[in-house]
Amino acid sequence: MTEETAAPTPGATEVRDAVTVRMPADSAYLSVLRTATAGLAARLDFTLDEIEDLRIGVDEACAMLLTQALPGTDLTTDFELTGDGMRISVSVLTADGRLPARDTFAWTVLSALAGEVDADAGPDDRVSIVLHKRRGVAETA
Repeated sequence: MTEETAAPTPGATEVRDAVTVRMPADSAYLSVLRTATAGLAARLDFTLDEIEDLRIGVDEACAMLLTQALPGTDLTTDFELTGDGMRISVSVLTADGRLPARDTFAWTVLSALAGEVDADAGPDDRVSIVLHKRRGVAETA
């Protein structure tokens, strides 16, 4: 190991942990996901307000996706914990791969709660909403 590889580069966002939660695409299971989100955010020393923002943000992202989920499919949530924050990707299989509208009140709320927000549709009509929240960064709506 050299001196260059022994210490992380300042400002680097190296992945420390990755967690995947897969559950039925049904709102009855969202409390499990909210609890997992809070636990992982607490591990990164997010403030109580930031943890609550993430819990609500994940809940809102799921609500946006569950309306178009194919019956009997799974909702998959990937958490990446980095040195300065958390990246959360929530995805579900849909019938048409339609992205959530970005000009809605729900999208505005999601952006205010989670920081950086994006949506993507894969070739298999899997739609994802990605949230990236950094610890201690004031968000603007």
